[in-house]
Amino acid sequence: MRVMALDYGDVRTGVAVSDAGGMLVGYTAVLQGRDRDQVAEQAARVARERGVEAIVVGLPRNMDGTEGARAQLCREFAGLMEENTGLPVALWDERRTTVEAHQILHATGKRMKQHKRNVDAVAASLILEGYLARIRQGDFRDGQAGEGRI
Repeated sequence: MRVMALDYGDVRTGVAVSDAGGMLVGYTAVLQGRDRDQVAEQAARVARERGVEAIVVGLPRNMDGTEGARAQLCREFAGLMEENTGLPVALWDERRTTVEAHQILHATGKRMKQHKRNVDAVAASLILEGYLARIRQGDFRDGQAGEGRI
């Protein structure tokens, strides 16, 4: 099953799409835009073009597991994606993915100025990798792993 992960942001939204077998990240992109509806339409177009069968949206939780205003925006965006695509949409705990994405880019020799262009796609890849690993394990018992219908 081909899965798309989204790291929804105020200005940039990272996109990562798995291969057809749902094993590896096969495609990444960054969508630009501040308008939530417009970004959702762009993401829905990518999903159609890439043959996506399910979507996972990163859910930013605080380190103590609580949710703030940003988490509510991501929940609303996930609902919009479900409406726009008709696909099942799950939420995935994305704590520290942006920090890890910056560390990965730094380790590859990218300068901080270059991080801005790529960090959201790398964060989406980390969300997707974590989600796919959990699917392979078949373990969604704990609420920390993810939420949704996929």
